[in-house]
Amino acid sequence: MMKYYAVKRGRQAGIYLSWKECEEQIKGFSGAVYKSFTSLDQAKEYIKEVKEKPLTGQGLVAYVDGSYNIKTKEYGYGCVLLEGQTVILETKGNGKDEDMASMRNVAGEIIGSEVAIQYAIDKGYDYICVYYDYEGIEKWANHEWKANKKGTQAYQKFIDVARTKIHVKFIKVLAHSGDYYNEKADQLAKASVGIK
Repeated sequence: MMKYYAVKRGRQAGIYLSWKECEEQIKGFSGAVYKSFTSLDQAKEYIKEVKEKPLTGQGLVAYVDGSYNIKTKEYGYGCVLLEGQTVILETKGNGKDEDMASMRNVAGEIIGSEVAIQYAIDKGYDYICVYYDYEGIEKWANHEWKANKKGTQAYQKFIDVARTKIHVKFIKVLAHSGDYYNEKADQLAKASVGIK
C-alpha cells in the first residue's frame, strides 16, 4: 500500500513518498511535526491546516535591530513599537553575556524581538508583526535553522512558548534600505552600545 509522509514542521515542510525522505526532514529536528497517510488528499489536507490564518483582533507592529560594540564587547538592541500608524514605544538595551556576545549584533536583534513580543503579550495584544533584517530571527523561530548556541536555543524556546499566547508573524526588511522605522531601530541599537 502506498504511503504519503506529510511533514508540517521539519527542515523542509512537504509531502514525501518514502520514510527515508521524511526522516531526513525530521531526524534531530527539535519540535518536528509529521504524519503518514494512505491518501495524497489526506496528506495535503494535513499540510494545509498549518497555513497561516489571517490576523484578527488588536495587533502590534515591531521593528527590531541589533548592534555590537567591538571595543566594549557589548551587544545592544533597538525596538520601535507601533499600533496602527502611531509609535507607542521606542526602547533600547544592551548586554555583555559571553555566549550572546559571540553572535555580535545578531544577539541584539534576538533580544529586541523577545522584548517586543513579551511587551505585546503583557499588554494583551492578539498578534504582533516583527520586522527584522537578519534572517535567522525568523528561521530559528520557525525551526528552519538548527539552534546551535545557547542564545539561539533559548530564543527558539521563548518563541515556542510565546506562540501559545500570541500570534507572531515575522516580516523581513532589507537592511539600510531607507525603511524609516528600521533605520530608527538601528539608531536605537547603536546608541544602546555607545556607537554614534
